[in-house]
Amino acid sequence: MSSEPHHVESGLARSWLHVALDEARAGLAEGGVPIGAALISAGGEVLGRGHNRRVQDGDPSLHAETAAFRAAGRQRSYRGTTMVTTLAPCWYCSGLVRQFGIGRVVIGEATTFSGGHDWLAEHGVDVVVLDDPGCVALMEQFISAHPALWMEDIGDDGEH
Repeated sequence: MSSEPHHVESGLARSWLHVALDEARAGLAEGGVPIGAALISAGGEVLGRGHNRRVQDGDPSLHAETAAFRAAGRQRSYRGTTMVTTLAPCWYCSGLVRQFGIGRVVIGEATTFSGGHDWLAEHGVDVVVLDDPGCVALMEQFISAHPALWMEDIGDDGEH
């Protein structure tokens, strides 16, 4: 796992992150959790983009990564693709990456939440953490303003 892109040019990874960050801001404007994602082709094109819609759609499975994955539509193969997300992927979304063989995950930040990205790296996925201050600030502000919604989103009901 790297803190700066080593298999992808830094400017390219950051431009992809802007797509995901725009999605995160859209989700926040809709009253949802501000996490955004994009699935990028091996050639660098955006195949699909999306944001967490758990609140808006009442669907607990509609995380940003799954929204981007669904928006990309059916692909013959996901090898060579990159999942870009503003926040470290949870275990559910990490499983999606592994299930479909997505080869790289670019993460805006893993400070406010650490999910399954270490596990992904241990299993051959190229994980790039950008430590983007804008992503950190967005999540810190959201968590501070909506702690109960945040705990619900990460599946923490306070019982464990």
